This record gives sequence, structure tokens and C-alpha cells, in this order.
Amino acid sequence: MRWLPPALLAALMAGCGNPGPEQAFDTYLSRLERPLGTAAPPWEREPVPRPPRAAKLHIPLAPGRLAALDFLALRGCELQVTVGKRNSSLGRLAPPSQELLLELEFLRLAPACIKYLKEEDQETLASALSAALDSKRRELPSRIYNATLATDEFRSLWQAPQALGDYPESTSSAPLSALDGINALASRWLSGDYSANNRDFEMLLSDVARGDAGSLLAALNLQKAALEGANAMLREHRDGGGFCQGKLLSPDLDIFKNVVEKFFIRGIQPWSAALSQRLHGLLPPVRQLETQLSAVLPPAYREWRRQRENVLDTVSDAPRQHVQQVQQTLESCRTQSPETPLKTAASQRRQAANEWAASTSAGTSASGACCG
Repeated sequence: MRWLPPALLAALMAGCGNPGPEQAFDTYLSRLERPLGTAAPPWEREPVPRPPRAAKLHIPLAPGRLAALDFLALRGCELQVTVGKRNSSLGRLAPPSQELLLELEFLRLAPACIKYLKEEDQETLASALSAALDSKRRELPSRIYNATLATDEFRSLWQAPQALGDYPESTSSAPLSALDGINALASRWLSGDYSANNRDFEMLLSDVARGDAGSLLAALNLQKAALEGANAMLREHRDGGGFCQGKLLSPDLDIFKNVVEKFFIRGIQPWSAALSQRLHGLLPPVRQLETQLSAVLPPAYREWRRQRENVLDTVSDAPRQHVQQVQQTLESCRTQSPETPLKTAASQRRQAANEWAASTSAGTSASGACCG
């Protein structure tokens, strides 16, 4: 059995007519029509869920005690610069990612400032700063969520493409590495290590935005719709008797086997395997981040996740279900006549000819013995 190289498969899938994998599935279903004697049904993809806009996922957080801190009173603390940036007009309009980075900077610098203020007998200010520190530690999971899962970058990760083209041939490892990197940062921040690099974090978000989870979901949904159409053809064929004609097997059985091998096993399954590989690379880090932040996920995000997982549970199993339908079709005659060997029409004709020749030969021998 020869396997098509991925580049050649992508070229075939992007040929004239329907671009992308749609053409491969259209061809497979149309080739099944002859041996099954069943017209290919129209198949349409069901709409896949899209994440809500970032504004609807955002967790609102009050400015808290930081805005009330006396900027001038923090003189002598490195934290004074951080408070100044946070209370500036730019700081108040900062995107969630920059808000998080400023909060991490505050968490990192506040303990030293509290110690300094106590040494300077500024107990009231030290107490206010301690309260602000405790509040920001409690808010940190929500800040991380707002700066990651609730951002436009993560929404872009799930953006469906206009066309699949040669997907997943053109995928990159950068989104996977970025998701792993963000998971590592979140774990470190939640465990009390607040160090962060502004540029590195923004680059990770940028790589996530160029991810292909939306393309993956669209491709899996397409595959499910097409293979469900093929499964309907197989069930209709079996309901009509399948490849059995009394004790004979239809000559269309060999055609069916060839179609499945050429257009499904060698044509579609390598593409399906590539989708499965991408699924098992892309989804685990997303789910891991959701697990880390599960305590603060708002209802809107939980509902989106539920819809997404329901679709993934359904669409990812389509190839296995189709293989089962093919196997049932191949085994249906054996199931109907378990004790009677089934034969093709050609083998039945050969057996009849052999029996006729044997009877003729026996008759000739008897005649010769009689009349010899």
C-alpha cells in the first residue's frame, strides 16, 4: 500500500473545483455511489461555537487600594515608580496584559517597600500597602485570566478561516510553544514567583493569536459532516441487502474495496491522522491553562468551553466511526449467512462449469464401459 506524501495530498486536495479537503471528500462520496448503488447525500457542516468577544469574557476588577496610595509618601521605595505608572493616564488605559505586568511588578516590589516603611516608622502607610498586597495576591488568578484566555489574542486562536486550503500542512509549532510558555509563566506566578519580561510575554500572546485552533475545529467539523454522509450511504446499502445476492457476493464488492482503499485509506486517512496529531498538540496546553485558572473562570467562558468540548467530542471520533461502518458493510453478508460459504458470481459460474465437465466426463466413461 502506497501512502501519498503530505505535500502531494495537499496539492490534490487544493485542485480545481472545490479547494481544500472538500474536494477529497466529494470525490470519495461520488466514487462510493457506483458500488453502493446509492446517491451521495448533500452534506452540510453544522456551525461550530465561537468564543464570545473579549469584553464579554473580561472579569471586572476595581482599582483597589493601589490608586489610593500616596505616591509621594513612597519615596525611597522602588515601588514608587510602579505606583506612578499604574496611576497615570496610560496606566489606567493599559490593556489587560500590561495591567498584569504592572501588578506582578507591584507584587514583586511591595514586600521590600513594606519593610522599609516599617523601618521608617510609617506604620499606617505600611499597613495600607500590606492590605493592597494581600488584595492583589487574591486577584492575581483573575488578572492572569484577563490577560490570557479573555484576550483578543486567544479569541483569534479560535478564529475560523475563510477556506481550509492545505491545512494542516502549513501549521507552525510557534503557537504550541507559546501556549506552553504561558502555562509555565502562569504556574510560576501563581506559586509566588512574580518575575516577568514585558516583551517576552507580549510575544507569546502574539504567537497564540496566529494559532490554528479555529482551522482545526473547522477541519474536524468538515470531516464529520462528510463521513456521516458516507455512513448514511453504507447504512442504506446494507438495508437494501448489501453485497449479498442470495448466496452470491455482488461483483461490486471488489469495486467498493478499491474505492475505500484508494480514496479513504490512501487519500483521506493521512490527512485525518495529521488533524489528530494537531489536536493532541494544540488542545492540551489550552485545557491546562483553563485548569490552572478554573477557580476564576466566569460563566460566559465556562459555557463557551462546554460548547467547544461537546463539539470536539463529536467530531474527533468521525474516522473511527466510519471505519466501523465500512467493516459492518464488509461483514454484513457473513452475518446473514454464517453457515453458508458465500461466493462471487464468477466463482459460482466456475463451480457450475466444473460440475458440468465432471458429469460429462463421468457419463462418457460410463458409456465407454457399457459399449466397449
